[in-house]
Amino acid sequence: MTGRCWTELNRPLRAVPDLTRALGRYSDDNTRDKSLYLSWLAQAYLTAGEVEEAARHVSRAATLAYGVASQRPAQRLTPLITHLRPHADIGAVRELLDRAVV
Repeated sequence: MTGRCWTELNRPLRAVPDLTRALGRYSDDNTRDKSLYLSWLAQAYLTAGEVEEAARHVSRAATLAYGVASQRPAQRLTPLITHLRPHADIGAVRELLDRAVV
């Protein structure tokens, strides 16, 4: 929860370590929760200007969220993908956009 708060407060340098620790507690079996936390991590990286890292985490979150009954992960990922579109010249962003999983 702390990392989510730092992300929403646009404090990515504080958010990333907390979110990384939180993600370490989730297995891939917790697809909804893990994809949500990956979305906050991606948002923190995007806020910090780390576009490639953000795209990598959005991609992972989208893979986990695919087929999840909850719409919340897709609702979190869609605006992130929109913010990444102008960076389509970056390989990780291009791969994400090519997959178009959300």
